[in-house]
Amino acid sequence: MSSRSYRFVTNRGAPMQEVRVAQLDPAVRDYDEGGSGEEVTLRANEAAWRVRRFAPHVLTGVERAVTEVDLLGARLAAPVLVAPTALHGLVHPDGEVATARGAAAAGCGFVLSTRTSVPIEDVAAAAGPWWFQVYAMRDRALTLDLVAAAATSGAAAVVLTGDTPVVAPKRRPTPGVDPAAAHLAGLRARTGRDLTAVDVEQDPSAGTDLIRELGRVAGLPVLVKGVLRADDAARCLDAGAAGVIVSNHGGRQLDRAVATAEALPGVVAAVGGAAPVLVDGGIRTGADVLVALALGADAVLVGRPALRALAAGGADGVARMLRTLREELALAMVLAGVPAVTRPFPDVLHR
Repeated sequence: MSSRSYRFVTNRGAPMQEVRVAQLDPAVRDYDEGGSGEEVTLRANEAAWRVRRFAPHVLTGVERAVTEVDLLGARLAAPVLVAPTALHGLVHPDGEVATARGAAAAGCGFVLSTRTSVPIEDVAAAAGPWWFQVYAMRDRALTLDLVAAAATSGAAAVVLTGDTPVVAPKRRPTPGVDPAAAHLAGLRARTGRDLTAVDVEQDPSAGTDLIRELGRVAGLPVLVKGVLRADDAARCLDAGAAGVIVSNHGGRQLDRAVATAEALPGVVAAVGGAAPVLVDGGIRTGADVLVALALGADAVLVGRPALRALAAGGADGVARMLRTLREELALAMVLAGVPAVTRPFPDVLHR
């Protein structure tokens, strides 16, 4: 079997090491890595972080950077969570259980997708602090039942994905990979209901009233994911959201949507510190995380890096990737003269 290489920084700052893993099925790889349309937004997400430049402070006496943060009642080793991505079982036999275990080992948060390949309860047993992501599906009762089950299993928050009134077609063909069918089969098995494809479709009629409804059913804070506009951030908070996640679905929904690094400052200004603001999309290094924090984010989420690490090394691979991000962030903070992630430091970005 052919193989591919994934590269990770070792935890002690040693030279880069290669981890060789079995080559993923090309269709699975393209399903995870691809975007919609011409993949303009997919490419722009990474580039938008990298064009930022630091203006570091000197002679600050910062000997050790503090990366720990409290987020919605959870203490995290770094302001990093694993983003909700679908069907981890496609890249590793233990699926989301392994991802959750790796995130817990690294002291980071984990957000479980509705399109999980394993039962919610199994993931909960392996996870540290975790949240549950949900779509507004046409079968509203199913949406609410899933949220209630997640709350019962120990989820600390609900993440409502708001940027998917319909599912955008993806650019790359994925023969033999049918995520919609896998999602439907999994929900049938979990609920015991004879659900149809229409039941689990996205509901484009959903509005902000769903935020309070989810909060009422779950008894948990609800964050809205997919916010790219200041006015939408304000509407979501007015409707009861406990936070917002600046996201364009990793370039998988509306192509040519603004890159998240570009949208983040406006959303942060609109929220004005009233609630946490998180961001995802194209974050690949600790320097990217530092840029996001300097732009006002409280934390970041990483999706594709977690899937790549899961494919490379299971739970250990995920933990190693997240620890590497934390170490890179801490190093960048010391070099920039930033003592702690909990203190505002917008001036370290060159303007």
